Amino acid sequence: TNTVVDTVDVGNNPQGVAVNPSTNHIYVVNAFFDNTVSVIDGANNTVVATVTVGNSPSDVAVNPSTNRIYVANAVDFAGNDVSVIDGATNTVVATVTVGSFTFPSGVAVNPSTNRVYVTKSASNDVSVIDGATNTIVATVTVGDQPRGVAVNPSTNRIYVANQDSNTVSVIDGANNTIVATVIVGTEPVGVAVNPATNHIYVANSDGNDVSVIDGATNTIVATV
Repeated sequence: TNTVVDTVDVGNNPQGVAVNPSTNHIYVVNAFFDNTVSVIDGANNTVVATVTVGNSPSDVAVNPSTNRIYVANAVDFAGNDVSVIDGATNTVVATVTVGSFTFPSGVAVNPSTNRVYVTKSASNDVSVIDGATNTIVATVTVGDQPRGVAVNPSTNRIYVANQDSNTVSVIDGANNTIVATVIVGTEPVGVAVNPATNHIYVANSDGNDVSVIDGATNTIVATV
C-alpha cells in the first residue's frame, strides 16, 4: 500500500539501519553523543533493547546466520572501532579496533563467508574482519573517502562507494584484491546489491542520481 503503518521513537540522530530477517529484529544506530543502538521488534514495532556502543556510530550490518550485529563507530579517539553485538542477548561481545583516526563509516557482512567489511573514510581502505574470531584478516586499499559498502554473497564481490574519487571499488572476497574500479556519478555515498539480478545501485549525492552497475561486466548500464 506504500503507507506508513507505524512510527517508532529511537535515540538521538538515528543514522544507519539493518534488519535480521531470521529474528525480525531491526537495529538503528543513534549517533552524536547518544552512542547507542535501538533494537526494534518487527512483530510489534517496539524498542526491546538499547545497546551502548562506541562513539558516534555511523552504520550497522547484520549476519543472520550467526545473529551478530556489527556497528561502525566513526569517532573514538582511543581508536576507531567496530562493536560486535550478540543478537540473542543484546550485549556487546567484542570490540574490534580498525586503526586510530581512520573514521569507519560503512559496514557490510557476507553471511556465506562470515566476513565483515568496514570502510574507513580517513585512511581510504577497507578492513576485513573474520566474524568467527573478531580479528582483522586483511586491509584493502580503495578510492578516496570510501563511504557505503555492500556485498553480493552469491558472487563474493564487495562494492565500495568512494565519495571523493567518484568511483566504486570492486573487491574479490576470495583473495581481498581489487578486480575492477567503476566510474560512477558525483560523490557516491550509498551502495546496495540485488543478488538475484547481480545489479549494483550507487547513490550519487552531488549528482542527485543513481548509477546502475552490471556485476557481470562491471559497467554502468543505466543512470536514474
